[in-house]
Amino acid sequence: MSFTRTTEQDSNYNGLEQMSVSELLQHINTEDKTVPLAVENALPQIERLTQEVIKQLKQGGRLFYMGAGTSGRLGVVDASECPPTFGVPHGMVVGLIAGGETAIRKAVEFAEDSSTQGWADLQEHAITEKDIVIGIAASGTTPYVLHALEACNQNNIPTGSITCNAGSPVAQMSKYPVEVVVGPEFVTGSSRMKAGTAQKLVLNMISTATMI
Repeated sequence: MSFTRTTEQDSNYNGLEQMSVSELLQHINTEDKTVPLAVENALPQIERLTQEVIKQLKQGGRLFYMGAGTSGRLGVVDASECPPTFGVPHGMVVGLIAGGETAIRKAVEFAEDSSTQGWADLQEHAITEKDIVIGIAASGTTPYVLHALEACNQNNIPTGSITCNAGSPVAQMSKYPVEVVVGPEFVTGSSRMKAGTAQKLVLNMISTATMI
């Protein structure tokens, strides 16, 4: 499968700085309306991944989310909300972000480019074959995520992913990929927008269907 970074392509809108606030909001809303449809197209993939998460948790395993930047923060948020929402133990769902706790609030330069830190972070949690790791990466190319999934595969740890470009390296590296192709962002390359919204929706679905 060929790989094109549609999330990085030029915006469908020109002259953003000349638009009124009303126009900006209307166009952003128009783009946001396409996200649930993109998620719908990925429902079979989401179901396969969710079923695997349920299987691993039933045998006493844990769910790990890992990502960088916005993707990492979304995983941390979903993990942190599982105990108060569903009454599950702290530590059943773990969110890891490139750069550690500091990166939740402030970008840590080059943290996402490490090819070893992702696996090292998982090892700190004594990762085992009972667990499952979901890599979250809008572009589908983040080294922190990619190489962690590769190490998981080598150690017989189930892997999934949530990406927003079709045929990305991260998706190909994971056993249960979810690809929600949202297309170019309103602000060129700003994957915190549609891609981030798509990832949040998928995370909501996985954790809710798993914990209920």
